[in-house]
Amino acid sequence: MNTSILISSITNPTLLFFILGALAVVVKSNVTIPDAISRFLSLYLLFAIGFKGGVELRHGGITTEVFSTLILAVFLSAFVALYSFFILRKKLSVSNAGAVAACYGSVSAVTFIVGASFLVSENIEFGGHMVACMALMESPAIIIGVILIRKFEQKENGHNRFSHIIHESFTNASVYILLGSLLVGLLTSPQHAEDIKPFTTDIFKGFLVLFMLEMGILAAKGFRAFIKNGWFVSLFAIVMPLLNGLLAFAITGLFDMNEGNRFLLVILSASASHIAVPAAMRIAAPKADPGIYVPMALVITFPFVLVVGIPLFWWMIHYL
Repeated sequence: MNTSILISSITNPTLLFFILGALAVVVKSNVTIPDAISRFLSLYLLFAIGFKGGVELRHGGITTEVFSTLILAVFLSAFVALYSFFILRKKLSVSNAGAVAACYGSVSAVTFIVGASFLVSENIEFGGHMVACMALMESPAIIIGVILIRKFEQKENGHNRFSHIIHESFTNASVYILLGSLLVGLLTSPQHAEDIKPFTTDIFKGFLVLFMLEMGILAAKGFRAFIKNGWFVSLFAIVMPLLNGLLAFAITGLFDMNEGNRFLLVILSASASHIAVPAAMRIAAPKADPGIYVPMALVITFPFVLVVGIPLFWWMIHYL
């Protein structure tokens, strides 16, 4: 199982286009993504992720069990982002700490897909509302990251009015589109959701690989910053998935959850976002360096969770 997961992740076009973008910088190609297109790609990905999460939430319905799972997912996302920020501030700037914290509080959709595929192969049941959990876990970490960046940046500049920080954080384009799209998806009828499915779902992967191509370019250009903070960010990218996964394992053990739902919530907590958060931070935190937070989430944490995290946490849930 480990080998098949590793091969699948290596041959995933999301990762391959990221590598292609990085190689463009190494070989000094003149490949660039215009700023207007870059902004469009970011907004589109946030819109599609939010809308599909809202649709799934509407489709599954909200029972007591579903509601408690969603609340738990939101708490884990926000809490991880919050304590990660203060750990990261020991070595990183406010913007970089906020962006990285948001990445680790948020989740990887690809990791979720691999985890769900693993459960299917093992004939383990899990609820459809877990897709909504995945979508909901994107937003709180981004909001926490933006709030902390605004708060500490304004504190350094002598401005620290909390109401202004909250307003700016929630009305920021990335947060507004993500939360707004989720609400629209929740309110949209199944027929209307199906009508725009070609835009929200069918072309999603195509736009995603273009976005990852740009992320590869930006990450390679800023790789010196990653090397400069190498030992700290590399260690963080390995230790935090384990710590966050163990936290989720301990908390979910207090609830009456089936193995499949618990496993997915644990690996989501252990993962790091390499799609939604980079898309959001390109708009919300332009001072944050993608050369730090993108390689951490995509190059180190992503394969680590697939190869080590998934089998480890499944063993813990199944046998402990």
